[in-house]
Amino acid sequence: MPNRVKIKPVRKAVIAAAGFGTRLLPQTKAMPKEMLPLVDKPIVQYIVEELVEAGIEDIVIVTGYHKRAIEDHFDQINADLLANLQQGSKQELIDEINSITLMANFAFVRQHKGPYGSARPILNVAHLIGPEPFIYAFADDLIVVEPNRFQQMIDLYNETGGCILPSVRVEKDEDFDRYGIIEGEEIREGVVRASKILEKPGKSNTTSNLASAGGYLLTPDAFEFTERAVSQVKDGEEFYLTSFVVEPMIENGYPFYALELKNSTYYDTGDKLEYLKTVVDFGLMRDDIKADFAEFLRGRIT
Repeated sequence: MPNRVKIKPVRKAVIAAAGFGTRLLPQTKAMPKEMLPLVDKPIVQYIVEELVEAGIEDIVIVTGYHKRAIEDHFDQINADLLANLQQGSKQELIDEINSITLMANFAFVRQHKGPYGSARPILNVAHLIGPEPFIYAFADDLIVVEPNRFQQMIDLYNETGGCILPSVRVEKDEDFDRYGIIEGEEIREGVVRASKILEKPGKSNTTSNLASAGGYLLTPDAFEFTERAVSQVKDGEEFYLTSFVVEPMIENGYPFYALELKNSTYYDTGDKLEYLKTVVDFGLMRDDIKADFAEFLRGRIT
């Protein structure tokens, strides 16, 4: 059973960014999928900005050998680029680039070998997170909602002291094969006390349509469960966070609350078509280009 302790503030976050991005090859052979641009910023920067807006101070990004570009992006400005911008009297751009480095305290961890899957990064960051609650986010999942999802998750955690699962309603049959589906009791509108989370169950195997999407807010108890579960993963089996960590925690009495993100738009940028849709939507959100961009799109589809 979970220990009843004073609620600690949520100050840290982990971003999983070690995947190969195979659905976007050959583009992702040399460029991390997390660095693909949405107008003029990489996908991962939007995730970081959301976290910082929600009050997160320390961000650990779990990468792989081919993800050095992510580290470089959040590092100080390159001397050659700085000299070029200074020569062109582009101080506004210099300030903007410098602000990226100062958004949070960044740490980068290379994912260790072992059973791969969404639970693997948890093992790699335990020594940096320590006995604190933390947000676990995926570097290619974007959710547009107000207030932002991480702020909503933290607010509900501060109220309940439990782990938080941001969620959206799904209707398409294929969505039940893509997401973890949450079952449980609705304790108030938009909040469900989870009794079970089924990893990609298929529509016929659940009565719920509430899908876990957009990350997790976890208490440090998750580290113990992840460490215990790693030896249970069979060769070739995916080390899913939901089935190997979240579900056992729920079964052992740890409270998990599904938070429905109402009036939200979810983007999975790891797929070719979905990435293109995301680029279009984010372009249309930009005041500086949306009018001309919308006119261009109208000309293409008429």
